[in-house]
Amino acid sequence: MTKIFIINGGQEFGHSGGKFNDTVAAETFAFFSNHSDFEVKITNISSGYDAAEEVAKYVWADVVIYHTPIWWFQLPHNFKKYIDVVFTEGHAKGIYNSDGRSRSNPAINYGTGGTMQGRKYMVTTSWNAPKEAFTLPGEFFNEHSVDEGPLFGFHRMNAFTGMEPLPGIHFHDIEKNADIVRDMQLYKNHLTEVFLGTQVTL
Repeated sequence: MTKIFIINGGQEFGHSGGKFNDTVAAETFAFFSNHSDFEVKITNISSGYDAAEEVAKYVWADVVIYHTPIWWFQLPHNFKKYIDVVFTEGHAKGIYNSDGRSRSNPAINYGTGGTMQGRKYMVTTSWNAPKEAFTLPGEFFNEHSVDEGPLFGFHRMNAFTGMEPLPGIHFHDIEKNADIVRDMQLYKNHLTEVFLGTQVTL
């Protein structure tokens, strides 16, 4: 049985209500709950959490699934705090032991001290920016993808723990042109392809 740990990093702040990521997280929970080959745990960061319990969920999981909006090209502040608190708690408790270097040769092997080898993670993000901002010449992100650009550090953070990425999915133009029905169908298709190995015709 594959153990899935879902983290909803959405939050209410300013004009954001966190509802889109609530919807994505609920869709994820329903998808895995409806298949007997999966066991699921979920954390909604806005509802509060115990750091030691979160570390235990990471250690328990085969796959960690992150859901997050992107604010000012970074994680929301509550989600960033969650990472800081939980990963610090996870030092020598199952997430990482060190940065991987030795005092005898400190120039090499940085980032190899994680203890979550063999685990996978997947990330979904939601953006006000349209997808064309990442793909068209002359547009804002200079033809760098979400994963190569704004999420580069996020992916290296997970690599530091030893986890490896599964294909993620990014939702664009959420504030001005959201289509929840379309996006959730695309997302269910994505989950089916990644986790059940089935090609889905859109």
